[in-house]
Amino acid sequence: MDKKIAQLYDEGKVDQAIHLLVQRIDDKPQNVDNYLQLSTYLIEQGSLDQAQQLLEHAQHLVKKPKELNYNLAICYYMHGDFDKALNLLDQIPNDDLTLYQKALTYLKLGQSQKALAYALTIKNIDERAQELLGDIWMSMGNNDMARQMYLKIPLEKRTAKIYFLLGVSTLEKDRTQAKEYFDRAKKMDEKYYKRAMDQYASIMKMLNDKEKKK
Repeated sequence: MDKKIAQLYDEGKVDQAIHLLVQRIDDKPQNVDNYLQLSTYLIEQGSLDQAQQLLEHAQHLVKKPKELNYNLAICYYMHGDFDKALNLLDQIPNDDLTLYQKALTYLKLGQSQKALAYALTIKNIDERAQELLGDIWMSMGNNDMARQMYLKIPLEKRTAKIYFLLGVSTLEKDRTQAKEYFDRAKKMDEKYYKRAMDQYASIMKMLNDKEKKK
């Protein structure tokens, strides 16, 4: 990675950083690092089509095209091409980044057991991996395990999504605590809260019906 260009990017001079990387690629079209740095920035800026086209083009130019696989897999994943993403990820050694992405992709494919198997082999479990494990347990209907994972995420790193899912996973055991979590989620991001509430409406109704029958 070019540190001077990275500094420009971090300072918010995104267009300048991207322009310089395009120049570097024109000068040295076989240098894989420039493609990786540029595609990472394009992905972060939401220019997925450009990132994917860049990487697919680069595959025919660089000496080791497999070095592009992770970034290209991210593009495919974000476009919803999960099988394509997995095909590339399977060609990469299983470091923590690859294991995380594989688990995420299998979760999206609805293969929760496989997702869990990959997620549990991640060595350094940071808050991103804890959130993923919580999501996987939640998809398997194990609210207790999901809640345990979400609660491990430090307070300062918790998002509206985390608080909302803490509410969902706590609702059956402690409705008062669940309401506190929901209120926090709503306060942090009301748009997300409303969207998530619509998504989980059927679950809420089922739990409310159970409550009424007691």
